[in-house]
Amino acid sequence: MDNKLRKHGIIRKAIQAIFGILTNGYFKGFLTGTIYQGPLKRFCVPGMNCYSCPGALGACPIGAMQSVFDGRRRRFAFYVVGYLAAIGLLVGRFICGWLCLFGLIQELLYKIPTPKFKVPERLDKILRYFKYVLLILFVFALPFFYRSSFGAGDPFFCKYICPVGTLEGGIPLVLLNSGMRAAAGALFRWKFAILIICILASIFIYRPFCKYMCPLGAFYGLFQKISLLRLSINEDACINCGACQNICKMNVDPVKNPNSAECIRCGECVKACPKAALTFSKNK
Repeated sequence: MDNKLRKHGIIRKAIQAIFGILTNGYFKGFLTGTIYQGPLKRFCVPGMNCYSCPGALGACPIGAMQSVFDGRRRRFAFYVVGYLAAIGLLVGRFICGWLCLFGLIQELLYKIPTPKFKVPERLDKILRYFKYVLLILFVFALPFFYRSSFGAGDPFFCKYICPVGTLEGGIPLVLLNSGMRAAAGALFRWKFAILIICILASIFIYRPFCKYMCPLGAFYGLFQKISLLRLSINEDACINCGACQNICKMNVDPVKNPNSAECIRCGECVKACPKAALTFSKNK
């Protein structure tokens, strides 16, 4: 069973890494400190990936949702939201578990051999709602209703919070581009502090950004119970041994709530079940 789980984990992390390399394949940007501006930037990648990363070939979905608001006409980003909703309806949070580069970075940090911290259940349940607050307030409400001096909405989450953008875009550009280095000020230091907190937290807590801060995970989670891809349990085969719950690092009990909005569909519970009672299936 351990070998099966280990192989599954290696395959999943390899897929995450390969997808991260493919979506950040503009290697010239890392040499010149510039951002790719070609036609691929019109399309969003399905996972968190900063638009300003020197290697990024696609746009960030959260950034895209904010940047296309028209503050003067209150125009909503229906085509971006529709694209992300379609992904959510198809696979739910599968993207989080299999294709998100920042999720992989957090998982690798968690592998550093240190004592691990489990957030108390009551506090954990409260903190889970924070990512929905960020989604509603910083991704939808503020960019939609606030007007900048140009009359358009500001990308509040990307501009003031996103640690993914700081790691993938801010730091490389500051290191590689002298103009960006000279312009870095209080806002960059604030976002750098958020990134450091996320990195340190990831060493002791499994995927803290995904659990408590990621607005994209919150958005996909809204479709988890109705998505085409589902986690199904054969109650006749289940022996209630608790193996699936014990293996889940997202603190989900697959027996009680197999399609929880917190599940990233990594599949470890499926591999851990000794009776093959858990399977991924198509929603009927």
